[in-house]
Amino acid sequence: MKEIIPEKRYRASMICRALGNPTAYEVLTLLGEKKMTPDELARSLGVSVATVSQVLRVLRNLDRVKYEVNWRQRLYRVKSHVVQRVMQDLERLVSHIVSEA
Repeated sequence: MKEIIPEKRYRASMICRALGNPTAYEVLTLLGEKKMTPDELARSLGVSVATVSQVLRVLRNLDRVKYEVNWRQRLYRVKSHVVQRVMQDLERLVSHIVSEA
């Protein structure tokens, strides 16, 4: 019989899946620095607004980003900076792995 994954671990795995997308990773990095519109994110990353919108939808569904409406623009921000600390830890791990090689 297949064991059911606890909700907390399932949600953690979904965040890991999102962080595995390089575009989503960069979006979170940029939004950790300042609030940005999808157009600004697309220009900064050199990708289409459609790509950024898809990534933002995933991150919203994971409750990692929020937006505020300013006139006709949606200004996105990171909901909690805890994810940035996790990303920094991941980058330290990568540095450690590279230095061991």
